[in-house]
Amino acid sequence: MRWEVITMPQTLALYAEGLVTTAWLLFSALAVGGVMAVLMALALTSRIGPLRWLVGSFTYVIRGTPLLIQVYLIYYGVAQLEWIQARWDTVWPWTHFKDAFFCALLAFSLNTAGYTAELLAGSMRETAAGEIEAAHAMGMSRWQTLRRIVMPSAMRRTLPAYSNEVVMMLHSTSLASTVPGLLDITAAASRIYSDYYLPFEAYLFAAAIYLVITFMLVGLFRVAERHFLGHLAPRSR
Repeated sequence: MRWEVITMPQTLALYAEGLVTTAWLLFSALAVGGVMAVLMALALTSRIGPLRWLVGSFTYVIRGTPLLIQVYLIYYGVAQLEWIQARWDTVWPWTHFKDAFFCALLAFSLNTAGYTAELLAGSMRETAAGEIEAAHAMGMSRWQTLRRIVMPSAMRRTLPAYSNEVVMMLHSTSLASTVPGLLDITAAASRIYSDYYLPFEAYLFAAAIYLVITFMLVGLFRVAERHFLGHLAPRSR
């Protein structure tokens, strides 16, 4: 065991750089994927059949294929097409496909959007009929009911399940290490392993970093659940 190598300044700096990349990937994917998920959830619960089928097919494919394959398809597939490469210096949005970070972010965003959209759409469908009837009785239109009643209620009730999705997405960012040119936490551990041949120390330290971040995220969601879902907790007599 050579833990002194892990605590060297250059080693810690490598992990710190990986941590920054992981954090950027995670929160950027959650932000982009969250916006996409809301739009797709609206499509999944709309009255337009072809739109429901199209978005439902997308979420089915996303949830039915491994994220690693999705990363490979975007970085080694789409980004390496001759048609794309002929335009990635001049034509937007193909200019972004030469950026490894963008390719990984796109894969993670699409993946979390597919899962989150189904979570949110399920909560929207389970909105109590009494709430909707009360909104209509107050003169709200369908769009006003959706914006003021259905969506806020669905988002609150989705919090426990969404917290699991966020944690899973954090762990999934480790797949960014398979993309050349990206240095996330796992890639930093792999580099230390290759330089010093310390697999146990390098990956155990990386696992500890993921564990600390997970603990912080779970704590934040616990606070949010108590704030937004406190009225659903059992009342003590």
